[in-house]
Amino acid sequence: MTTEITILALVLGALAITWLCRRFDVSAPLVLVVVGIAVSFVPGVEIVEFDPEIVLLLVLTPLLYSSALESSYLDIRANLRPIGLLAVGLVAFTAVVVGVVAWWWVPELTLPAALVLGAIVAPPDAVSAVSIGRRLGLPRRMMTIISGESLINDATSLTLFRVFLTVATGAGITLLQGAGMFVIASAGGAAIGYGLAWIAHRVRRKLEDSPVEAALGLVVPFAVFAVGEIAHTSGVLAVVVAGLYLGYHAPESGYATRLQEQAVWQASDTILEAVVFALIGLQLTTVLRNVGDVGALVVAGLVITAATVVARIVWVFPATYVPRFLFRRIRARDPYPPWQWPAVISWAGMRGVVTLAAAFTIDTDVPFRDTVVFLAFFVTVATLLLHGFTLPWLIRRLGVRDQNGQAELLAEAQTQYDAVQASIERLDALVADVEISTTQHTAEKLRRLAQMSANGVWEQLGRSDEEAGESPNATYRRLRREMLREERATFVARRDSGDIDDEILRRVLRRLDLEEAQLARDDA
Repeated sequence: MTTEITILALVLGALAITWLCRRFDVSAPLVLVVVGIAVSFVPGVEIVEFDPEIVLLLVLTPLLYSSALESSYLDIRANLRPIGLLAVGLVAFTAVVVGVVAWWWVPELTLPAALVLGAIVAPPDAVSAVSIGRRLGLPRRMMTIISGESLINDATSLTLFRVFLTVATGAGITLLQGAGMFVIASAGGAAIGYGLAWIAHRVRRKLEDSPVEAALGLVVPFAVFAVGEIAHTSGVLAVVVAGLYLGYHAPESGYATRLQEQAVWQASDTILEAVVFALIGLQLTTVLRNVGDVGALVVAGLVITAATVVARIVWVFPATYVPRFLFRRIRARDPYPPWQWPAVISWAGMRGVVTLAAAFTIDTDVPFRDTVVFLAFFVTVATLLLHGFTLPWLIRRLGVRDQNGQAELLAEAQTQYDAVQASIERLDALVADVEISTTQHTAEKLRRLAQMSANGVWEQLGRSDEEAGESPNATYRRLRREMLREERATFVARRDSGDIDDEILRRVLRRLDLEEAQLARDDA
């Protein structure tokens, strides 16, 4: 029972800290790590052990899948070159650089063992970077590159980790065989993810049952990961591909399925992100328990952290500008970005759950395990704190902000207008031959609502509310929201008085909630 209470306390405590951080606009992952470290030293506190298999399956898998669902397949495809250079090229480069530095600095690490460490610390975790970027308004393309990198680099890192670990533990394979393992794992994982997502999408469309469709969507990432791992491919990449496919085809599902899935994944992401960062901090005492000379390893950790940070900077700037310099076609299609862009991307290198999960999967009888686990933990915490606390300052100092917001709003307004005109034409065609006054009155009401929807986005292109006052659509949303609150209160009162039952109340509340959710979306 003590373990169950400890886990419950971990979840509730992590959620409470997350709520406070959001309320005061502070980066929750950083605070959770610091609090976790502090709690790990409290006498008598039972520490939840970091089980890498459970973390990979029950934490990393749903987080990656949810992120892929919300990502834009078209944007990722349009930025495949920079994303690939970061997610594959930079991960391999970092693994080699860190491996060589660790081999040179830490006497007990052989070169293969040092390369294992390099592969472990190579992939950044973009949860913190993406949350900071969204809060500070980074350009959309930069956000696409950072989030796209985080979706794919885990698969690259874990595949390299397995190859290097095979060599380090005495299984003789050649460089060519290692490259073959990497290609097979990547291609196989992508194929499995695409195939299973294709099947799941068609099955869900046949169901025509929103709760069952949403439930099946919850099963998909775990099934895809399991099949990918059983087939000795990259289960992580399979999950990412499946999420991108199903996210791209989400408009083909019913609205109720989308609403249910969005709510479920938002809630699960909040819990998992809160728990995993708290769990990272809580592992400090466990890591210290198994190492010898802590002082020497702390110095080694500082050196390896510096190598990790510098490797990213050294890679990002040439990867940004050299392809454009060498190839005129790339330069013409994608001109040189300002130097501030690669500066921000090169500093968005916080490590996270994948680094620790990979380190803890090393068998306990492997001689270099404790050293690698300590150094991986050190790099994870050091980069989280270093980049997490300084990245917002850097973004503000360099003035990197989205400058295309007005153009995107104009495109949205034009598309909204065209869509509304098409819907009105369809409405006119449906009622053209109907002479009943009630139908004509309903049609006129629908036309007014459609036109209001079209006008709403156009109004955002003008002056701000402070300059021009409250727009007609803003007034409508404010008044309608007050009406909805009164309707909701009336139904609750009638339920409390016994005039209606809870089933009717839930049905009405869902309708009112959906309309209020639409009003809130229009406010954004």
